[in-house]
Amino acid sequence: MIVETGHFALALALAISLVQTVMPIWAARSGDPALRQIASQAALGAFACVLFAFAALTYAHVTSDFSVQNVVENSHTQKPLIYKISGVWGNHEGSMLLWVLILTLFGACVAAAKNAVPPRLRANTLGVQGLITVVFVLFIITTSNPFSRVIPAPLEGNDLNPLLQDPGLAIHPPLLYIGYVGFSISFAFAVAALIDGRIDAVWARAVRPWTLTAWCFLTLGIAMGSYWAYYELGWGGWWFWDPVENASLMPWIAGTALLHSTVVMEKRDALKVWTVLLAILTFSLSLIGTFLVRSGVITSVHSFATDPTRGVFILAILVLFIGGSLTLFAWRAPLLRQGGLFAPISREGSLVLNNLFLVAGCATVLVGTLYPLLLEMLTGEKITVGPPFFNSTFVPLAIPLLLIVPFGQALAWKRGDVLAAAQRLFAALAVALVIGFAVLALTWGGPVMAPLGIGLGAYLLIGSALEIVARARGYGASRTRSLGQIGRRALGLPRSAWGTALAHAGVGIVVLGIAAQGWATEGLGTLKPGQSLTAGPYTATLDRVGPRQGPNYEEAAASLTIRTRAGDEVGQVETGKRFYPSRKMAVTESGLLTIGASQVYASLGEMGQDGGVGLRLYYKPLVLLIWLGAVVMALGGGLSLTDRRMRVGVPAKAKARPIPNAVPAE
Repeated sequence: MIVETGHFALALALAISLVQTVMPIWAARSGDPALRQIASQAALGAFACVLFAFAALTYAHVTSDFSVQNVVENSHTQKPLIYKISGVWGNHEGSMLLWVLILTLFGACVAAAKNAVPPRLRANTLGVQGLITVVFVLFIITTSNPFSRVIPAPLEGNDLNPLLQDPGLAIHPPLLYIGYVGFSISFAFAVAALIDGRIDAVWARAVRPWTLTAWCFLTLGIAMGSYWAYYELGWGGWWFWDPVENASLMPWIAGTALLHSTVVMEKRDALKVWTVLLAILTFSLSLIGTFLVRSGVITSVHSFATDPTRGVFILAILVLFIGGSLTLFAWRAPLLRQGGLFAPISREGSLVLNNLFLVAGCATVLVGTLYPLLLEMLTGEKITVGPPFFNSTFVPLAIPLLLIVPFGQALAWKRGDVLAAAQRLFAALAVALVIGFAVLALTWGGPVMAPLGIGLGAYLLIGSALEIVARARGYGASRTRSLGQIGRRALGLPRSAWGTALAHAGVGIVVLGIAAQGWATEGLGTLKPGQSLTAGPYTATLDRVGPRQGPNYEEAAASLTIRTRAGDEVGQVETGKRFYPSRKMAVTESGLLTIGASQVYASLGEMGQDGGVGLRLYYKPLVLLIWLGAVVMALGGGLSLTDRRMRVGVPAKAKARPIPNAVPAE
């Protein structure tokens, strides 16, 4: 009964979302403000219905209700509870329901934020958001129904894909979807502004918190997915330029450009048309990512192989929203009033340059991802575009982009002074060069680019710190040299200033972690108990290999002792191969030993007939900085969200006061 009620709630959400879509249009034509309020109430109602539907599917998974097809295909009575819950979104149907849940959640939040958005803009935004909800709920009901029944019900399920039975995959999809779907609000704001023909600093102030929220969650989602692939797939890499990885990276890059563009628009009332276009493109890239993952056009450990009907439906969604919004943009954008002017050498100019590098980088990723698919579709020829292409096209764009980040912060708004900015950053550049050349000298004969990457990371970290110091010291006559006063001023700076510095510092930390992988080492061998394998400064000795029984799997586990080359014991590592009988699938469970920010990584291979086992051993110096830096970036964005300026509401119109002794008009 709960399952049927959940199915009905989803259908009811479709009807309510139709009301949410139509009412703002009716209100605009009739001029009735009461009709606008219906859109807000409908957004809250749609969220409540989808939340109930999602809870009903979760209940079916937790209770192992094998009369539901989705539960049969993705659950098992012996599966741990956490994976019964994560199994709700560990499949196509459930993940799309999670997508719509987050979509309606954002719509409900906009409806509840009455003082943060002008009423007309809020109503139009909710109308666009309602249309997105209608289309995706219709997609679920017609092609991806998670509540389909099985008659008769089997006694046992097929279990969840073993690769997805991991804590990282319980967290990764919700984080990623909040980021993906969060950009739908920026898209809805942009389309609403085009419909209304008005865009100004109030619009930028309204859209920026939603964009920043989506960006923070997408950053965490990508980092979590990268770490999961690193330790779960057993190949020891943190990024492979997989098409589905690229599908999440592209909206992140475009969203980063959008964030910086909204800053310029809010500060100087400039880049209006460009900002609206970026908002459209960012969500469009999220939709393209959805198509890549769910249409069946690619095969990946991350993707869901689906039937062509779903792919055609999603392609129609792309045509509707991407084609429709770009057509509206081409029609209405020329009518938008252009904003303020600024000198090329200014903070605005540096942010424009930042946008150009980001968009160019995003374009290279898009071309490298879609070109093999288009070539196969047109000619039947199959090619693979892998790391060599992306490393030779994306990295040359990323390096100058990172170089201008501290420099742009040092420039003044509207008109900057290149010499003054260079003087402020001289210390950061000098220290970074010293660090880079020192590392190069100490590792002479090794990789050349890695020391330069270390210097670049140090430059970003020092530049972020110097920006806070410079703002705390003040400018002109108010400049101070007192350390105590600088500290007090620094604590009094807006949270957005600290958040920006923290996010940029996080980028520097990521760069340090990536650069350090130039010194990663690998050892490969077949070992028997008592034998050893070396990678970098560490040696792994195989102690024993034995069977182990899990709740829904069988495992051959190997225990290793990690020592330094001098023979000092550092710790123990276990790695194994698990076999899941229900799925008839084997997966590798990597063993990790964390030493500071570095890791020793062990991956078990095949068992030999002579009693030996294959073992792959990696030493990954400072590898944890890659994901730690991403967390710092997201924390910086979260800190900026707490800034008072992010929470300033729309100024209310003051009521007209009667003029004393005024003579009434006849």
